[in-house]
Amino acid sequence: MQHSIFVGYDPREAEAFGVCRHSLRKYAPDVPVFSIDLETCRDLGLYTRAMSTKDGRLWDDISEAPCSTEFAISRFLTPELAGQGLALFLDCDMLARSDLEPLFWQARTDASKAVWVVKHIHEPPPGLKMDGQLQTRYARKNWSSVMLFNCDHPSNKKLTLEMINTLPGRDLHRFCWLNDEEIGELHPKWNWLVGHSSFDIDPAIVHFTEGTPNMPGYEDCAFAGEWRAVRATWLRSTLKAVA
Repeated sequence: MQHSIFVGYDPREAEAFGVCRHSLRKYAPDVPVFSIDLETCRDLGLYTRAMSTKDGRLWDDISEAPCSTEFAISRFLTPELAGQGLALFLDCDMLARSDLEPLFWQARTDASKAVWVVKHIHEPPPGLKMDGQLQTRYARKNWSSVMLFNCDHPSNKKLTLEMINTLPGRDLHRFCWLNDEEIGELHPKWNWLVGHSSFDIDPAIVHFTEGTPNMPGYEDCAFAGEWRAVRATWLRSTLKAVA
């Protein structure tokens, strides 16, 4: 079965994307890693949603709500882009710390699930996060920040381009095209939320959901040292590639 990984890309978080992709390639060396870039998705005709800018923030006109990243909605193009097999989507503000094969293995052993997620109960207080982005609350928040799709599952065929481009984001983020029993549950270690998840769990994927360690105020957050170490390794590999 084909495996693939897709990481949301936002030019404001290019460094976070580079670190995330580098960590994924270490722990899933045989799985191709692709970006979901909004401009490219528009050029391909896959993403046609009306978006604007309000008060310096990206705004989704259909949802009448702000988007903290450019891939807030385009993440749901993952099955379309992958085409078949198992396709893993991650936000770019993440750090892989463990072999990803057990994650794919879980999905391979249960074909009844259309998507696998960590079913967080995450209700952050209102305010700002990251680089001044609004902290929004919605049903099943952060479930969609790590999604492992079974692209061959018949129910995922319901996730059409028309749906992705016309429905409010809150409906897509609650997996409105699926029945609840088609949403598989992953161990919390696969989407460990900095500042929220328990330290009793050894994270396989760390999610710097409120801000990566290169942002002011988050320099000393949990796993910041590991993130910077991967960043240094990534930068050295980039320099070697250029040389």
